[in-house]
Amino acid sequence: MFLKLQNTILEMIATGHPLAETVDRLCREVEAISDDVVCSVLLLDDERRLRHLAGPSLPLEYTSAIDGTAIGPGVGSCGTAAHFGEPVLVEDIDTHPYWQPYKGLALPNGLRACWSTPIIGAGKVLGTFAFYYRVTRGPSDAEKAAVEACVHLCAIAIERDQRIAERRKLAETDNLTGLPNRSRFNETIDDVSRRGQDWALMLIDLDNLKMVNDTFGHSAGDDLIRIVAHRLQDRAPAEMTFRLGGDEFAVIVPCLEATDPTELAEALIQRIKEPADCAGHLIYPAATLGGAKAGLERSPQQVRQNADYALYHAKERARGRYLEYAPGLGTSIVKRFRAVQEVDRALREDRIDAHYQPIVELATGRIMGFESLCRMKMADGSIVAAAHFQEAMKDAHVAIEITERMLERIAAACNEWQRDGLQFSRIGLNLSAADFHRGGLTQRIVDAVSRVGLQPSSIVAEVTESVYLAQKDNVIAEEIRAMREAGIKVALDDFGTGFASLTHLLTVPVDVIKIDKCFVRRLADAGSGSVITKGLLDIARGLGIWVIAEGIEEEGQAEHLLSLDCKAGQGYYFSRPMDRDSVREMLEVSQFHPDWSRILLERERQFLPKVG
Repeated sequence: MFLKLQNTILEMIATGHPLAETVDRLCREVEAISDDVVCSVLLLDDERRLRHLAGPSLPLEYTSAIDGTAIGPGVGSCGTAAHFGEPVLVEDIDTHPYWQPYKGLALPNGLRACWSTPIIGAGKVLGTFAFYYRVTRGPSDAEKAAVEACVHLCAIAIERDQRIAERRKLAETDNLTGLPNRSRFNETIDDVSRRGQDWALMLIDLDNLKMVNDTFGHSAGDDLIRIVAHRLQDRAPAEMTFRLGGDEFAVIVPCLEATDPTELAEALIQRIKEPADCAGHLIYPAATLGGAKAGLERSPQQVRQNADYALYHAKERARGRYLEYAPGLGTSIVKRFRAVQEVDRALREDRIDAHYQPIVELATGRIMGFESLCRMKMADGSIVAAAHFQEAMKDAHVAIEITERMLERIAAACNEWQRDGLQFSRIGLNLSAADFHRGGLTQRIVDAVSRVGLQPSSIVAEVTESVYLAQKDNVIAEEIRAMREAGIKVALDDFGTGFASLTHLLTVPVDVIKIDKCFVRRLADAGSGSVITKGLLDIARGLGIWVIAEGIEEEGQAEHLLSLDCKAGQGYYFSRPMDRDSVREMLEVSQFHPDWSRILLERERQFLPKVG
């Protein structure tokens, strides 16, 4: 009969039944076989305390009272057996010294004797298997054989459960920090959301990891991540700190009655910013926090999204501080967040491409080159301009990714046009502040065009006035000088929309000024627009800078600019931005803009002297 029980238990272990269920079944079956026996199985935890696993016939008040008892000599039968790793038989609980502190728990529940045997596996004590008796006595020979078999079965079940737990722990643990990882975070936040308590979530981003990596190396960056992880763990609720990846961490506040998120956030910020030794370098860590409370909408996905919005806003407006989500927190943040997600998806699905708008020499109609403009292909096949996802471009990572993609597209298109023998001069590439502050911008452009056999001089780096003026730490000014030295032309875009002083052009020279379309629109305004534009043209000419007028939409504007001796222009009057196949078709016909060239020819004929 016992052989059948043994096979039943082994089958439960092999088929993955929960440990508690398996051992409970074992205890019930043994109690049914043996008269006057009450079974108990306790586990030994990492702190060498006994934890209740199974005892189907033991009263709840008894199992609760002994749960968590530290083992040691003289700690009842089980505590002593676990301590020494040897069986302990107490035939009379009432009189035995091991039980004096505990007999007040056992005797009222009818437990008169206790025989405990350690469960040993892999050379260590895993727990104890005990028989309680309702009379003062020791085990029979049959009970000794049963216990020997039961202890062996328990050891198999516990070891298997621990191996599974260890594998799961490894799968859910971040290797660098030892914190629970994103997988464990997802499970925990789902569990917390089901408890019915008010809870909150904080997301934490390190502010200076990239700088540490770039300056001191990745070993210092890894040390920084580890140190911050441990500091978060010190202050946060137990087992509620997670590393989500990279420089992003999460802290779950499972009960708002016990912990105020704002106070915790302040404590975390103060702890994080303490000096840290990272690979021998003294670093002052900093982090930005965004948080959200679970309100009426308790969905973990919604709370996570709200915390993301808060963190995003904090990184924009309150770097180094904590910001908590509130309803209506920056509709623009939500808009930008969605735009970033949309652009990220488009980049992954290869739906970001370059279109090209011709730049026309006003005096001759010759197509001098093109400005490349970013376009996104939507799911329905429609093409949208960069204005549609302008919010996303404010995100540094997105801006850098877009520039990389545009460089690839421009280089491929130019290579194709050259191979086909088509004549063009230069292609304009729009750059963001993030491109400059990333570092190595000039080399990246040179490398991209060199790979397809182009010269750096085929690229015009277009820098907006706002970026040009933000010459913090001379990063942008030095990069502009480096580009010009490498042969890359530099154009100051949207000139006149900000507060650029022409004196800036003396300290950080550029090759081209692109007059903003607002001046072009005002050319007909009682002379004022024309006077300002003429003044800009005269000064630029004196400095040896080419001027291109943007936003030309009418023939009259083009003629007025030509009369002011403006060198070149672009706009819908000449052409809307087009894909590279359309550019090829246009250049195969002529290097000159057909309509404008025709107008110039007619003008020329009007002024030719009549013969005869």
